[in-house]
Amino acid sequence: MLITGVYGSGKSSVAAEISFVLEARGEPFALLDLDFLGWGGVPGRGRVSEVALMAENLALVTENYRRHGVRWFVLAWFVRTADELDVVRRAAGMPLRVVRLTVPLEQISQRLASDVTSGRQDDLLAVAESLAAGEGVGLEDLAISNDQPIAAAAEQILAFLGWDTDSQANNENHT
Repeated sequence: MLITGVYGSGKSSVAAEISFVLEARGEPFALLDLDFLGWGGVPGRGRVSEVALMAENLALVTENYRRHGVRWFVLAWFVRTADELDVVRRAAGMPLRVVRLTVPLEQISQRLASDVTSGRQDDLLAVAESLAAGEGVGLEDLAISNDQPIAAAAEQILAFLGWDTDSQANNENHT
């Protein structure tokens, strides 16, 4: 599964909570924050090259996890366009369900204000632009509001995916 949403929407936190649940159940899972698979200090790189690098790394990493018996994949990344979503789907190499987290801009501003990193203020400007442009909207299988406790959002997603039961335990890969 892929959890998407603008910066500050809680993708990483919800993904970590879902992973905690899967770990407690003894499921073979991988949590991948895709930002880190395409983030590097290469001069002159733009979004297209970052997405390409992320996809190349994602394909390698997911294959490695599958070789080691991982069946459940929890991915977190802000998908802006249908083309980017197609890139992630091809790189993951398995069916992909998409959940988009929504959060009011005011709440995102509060969340990012407490972040000590310098780049978060730039991220807040990018969030406002992304929301105004409607980036990522309509690409999801499910949109949920993440202005609720993280555990509640995770529970909603697990139920939507059917991961809250053992009903899919016989399937080979889950994303």
